[in-house]
This record gives sequence, structure tokens and C-alpha cells, in this order.
Amino acid sequence: MAPNRDKGSAAGRKVIASNRRARHDYSILDSLEAGIVLSGSEVKALREGHAQIGDSFARIIRGQVWLDGMHIPPYQYSHGVGAHEPNRARKLLMHKREIAKLEHEVATEHLALIPLALYFKEGRVKVELGIGRGRKKADKRQAMAERDSKLEMQKAMGRARKGMDH
Repeated sequence: MAPNRDKGSAAGRKVIASNRRARHDYSILDSLEAGIVLSGSEVKALREGHAQIGDSFARIIRGQVWLDGMHIPPYQYSHGVGAHEPNRARKLLMHKREIAKLEHEVATEHLALIPLALYFKEGRVKVELGIGRGRKKADKRQAMAERDSKLEMQKAMGRARKGMDH
């Protein structure tokens, strides 16, 4: 009998790479999950945990979503015919309605599609795409200040609970 897996949970999710810089450079409004078209040697390289998505971005071309700038180094044991191009554009798999809605949002509101994470979910490679607006330098400073103040408040609350404040 197969184990009962909840599709919505993060229990079956093994993160390969995450783009931590994206949340600093962009204000993420929404995120969605997409499949990705890969060759066999790319999947094997990803299983070893090798991937870089820091400089990558997604774009919509003729009704298809493509991920550019993602680097998957060649798999150690594949040579010649079995090897892959490390920096090629990779097609993302989404429903046609989702792509049309996304294309409309990106075009009308001048948003960017940024990959936030690359992970295995139930044996398949998935990409978490963030829909976001680029932040200016002042916005980044404000976001950092807000984050620091929240952290400081949490620390103070923790000290107060423990009775350490004087």
C-alpha cells in the first residue's frame, strides 16, 4: 500500500536551491508552483544538489513560460551525447489559463517573474515562481528596518516572558 501524502504539505518537499536575494530585491506579491522540462543529466545533477538560481528570471514568450539564467552544472558522469548545456533556457510547465492570467498581470502592472526556490516534490522537480515588483534602494532600507524592528520586538517579548527585563 502506497503512503498517503498530502499534496499541499511541505513534508515531501526537498529544496535544491533557493533565491534568498529575491525577497530583498523584490516585493513579492504572489507565488505559484510550476513544473520544469529537464533532461536526464540535469535531474541527476539536481539530485546531487547542484544548481544556482540567483541570477535567473522567467519570461513569457508566445504563450510559454521560460526560465533563463539558471545554472545546472554538467553531471559528473555524463559526457558527449548525454551531457546538457548548463545555462540553457528551460521551459516551465503551467496550464494555459494560468499563463494567460500571468501574462496579463505582468504586462499591465509591470511585474517580474522571479524563481524563489527549486525543489523536488514527490520525485518531480518544481520551481516556485514569485510575482513581484522591483524595489528601489530606499524601499530595501525600509524593508530591512521593518524586519529589524520586528526582530527586536520579538526579542523584547521573549525577555519579558522569561522575566529578564529589569
